[in-house]
This record gives sequence, structure tokens and C-alpha cells, in this order.
Amino acid sequence: MKKLLIICGPTATGKTSLGIYLAKKFNGEIVSADSRQVYKGMDIATGKDIKSGKWIKNHWEIEGIPIWLLDVVKPNEEFSVAHYTDLAWKIIRDIWQRGKLPILVGGTGFYIKAVINNIPTKGISPNWPLRKQLESKAINILFNELAELDSFRAAQMNVSDRQNKRRLIRAIEVARWRVENRLLPTEKLPQFDALFIGLTAPYPFLYQQIDKRVEERVKINVEREIKRLIKKGYNFENSVLRATIGYKEWEQFLAGKSVLSEVIQKWKFDEHAYARRQMTWFKKALRQAQGKQKQIHWFDIHEKRWQDDIEKKVLIWYTQNNAKKD
Repeated sequence: MKKLLIICGPTATGKTSLGIYLAKKFNGEIVSADSRQVYKGMDIATGKDIKSGKWIKNHWEIEGIPIWLLDVVKPNEEFSVAHYTDLAWKIIRDIWQRGKLPILVGGTGFYIKAVINNIPTKGISPNWPLRKQLESKAINILFNELAELDSFRAAQMNVSDRQNKRRLIRAIEVARWRVENRLLPTEKLPQFDALFIGLTAPYPFLYQQIDKRVEERVKINVEREIKRLIKKGYNFENSVLRATIGYKEWEQFLAGKSVLSEVIQKWKFDEHAYARRQMTWFKKALRQAQGKQKQIHWFDIHEKRWQDDIEKKVLIWYTQNNAKKD
């Protein structure tokens, strides 16, 4: 049976590094599941580790390992979960056809859920349980949730829309429907054996890792990257910059309305909150999407030999015989 390895978890847990390591061990290629890294030119703040890599036709190659679905669209182009799903399945099928192991790596749970599910399309009608659940959330939380689902839609909202809870809830409702009910590629999806590896850490440790990364990204001049994007014509009004963590925090600073220390602190806090939302998603929503027969195998990166334990787990799964044919 065809195999699909999935590496998920919150930001700053080293998912891509692990993916590259396992790809070398098991003849694999990486398919990125990161809603921030699909945008061209948005490299530093999103943590796109491409300095040591090279661009080959339509993908990056890092340490000899192909990494797909980075730099897919420009910051002012629409890119939804539906677009991602179509591209991801084309790439996964191609990796299988070449006899390699596709490794889906990322922290965008909506993307991962969209790939592993295949639910027929139906009309977009009101989702009353969802609306009730969302109604209790603050405006900023709703906007962040929409940005994770469909960053382009979030970025296109005007100031009034971003403060309108009813419109935010409806936008989330539509975006979630596209994830949960989109008709995936017309060709029937093959049966595949998926192994879910989740990386985690105690929140205090995770926050320290996040803070270090934010400070490093400020040091290597993310401000210059943002100014370069603006110079190219992408601004906070016409692109995903306003809806993307690592960029949106700079809008007031570049307008002369805040100081650098405030930008850095807000960026750290936004990343902390994002990590918490990711863990909630992976432990609840993604588990439901997988079904009862699947589970995420969690590994704490704060513990010793966690990578060795993962390699053993993957080896057993990868080499086990399966009576079903591909």
C-alpha cells in the first residue's frame, strides 16, 4: 500500500529539519504544509530556510532533498486551502510514481486535514454549531483563525469587515466548508497508509524557542525584507502582509506609530498564541479528521533521543508488509 508520512506540530519544533533527516533515511521528498511559506519573497519572517538550498524549476532543494509547495504564488494572489489541496495531491501522486516516500511537513492543520480527507461537495449552508462556537471568541481571535484558513480572504477585508464579528464568522464558515467539503481531485484517491508524527514541547520551552527565532529574524533584517516587498508593490492593503504573523506586526512601526521593541514583543506574543492554536487543532480537529483508526504519535523535543525514537517508529511502519496492493 502507498505510504504517506506526516510530520506536524506547532511552530519552532523543528519539523522541516526532521523531515529532511527522515527523507534522507527513507528515500523521501517533502511536501510543505505551511500556509505562510507558499508566498514568494516572504522568507525571513515565515522561517523559510532556503539560504543553503537551490531553486530547481518549480521547487526548492535543500541538502539534496526536494521540498515542494514553497514560493507558489505572489503575496497579492489568491491562494486558499482548496488551491493547496489540488497542488499537494498532484505532487504526492508524482512522488509515489517515482517510487519515493512523500513526507507532508507543516504546522497548518487545515492543509493537512484537507489532504487526508476526501468528502463530496455539498451546498454551503449555515453551520449553526460552528457559529455558536465562534460567537464566544474575540474579534482578533476570529480574524487570526480566518487568516490561517484563507490568508488572502483575510487580507482583502477592509477595516470595517475585520471588526465585524458576523462577517468574520461567515468568512470562517465558508473557508471551513471549503476544507471539509471540497471535492478533491476528480480521480478517486488511492488507499494509502499514513503515519502521523507530532512534535511538541512544554509551553515554556516552546516559547523560549519562538522568542529566539523572532530575535534572530529581526537580526537578519526582516524589516528590510518587508520594505523590499513594499517597494515591489505589495503593501498592507493589497496583499497577505496584513494577515500574516511576522509581517502584520510591522505595519504600525513602518507608519511611525510604534517602536521596534513593541513590534518584537507583539510578534512574540502572536507566535505564542499561534502555537497554542496549532496544538488545539492537532489534538482535536485533526484527530477527528483522521478517524478512529488513526492517531498522532507525539514526541517531546525537550526529551533526550526523541529523534532516534521517531526514526525507529518510522522504520517499523515503512518496512512492514501490507497485504493490500497499491
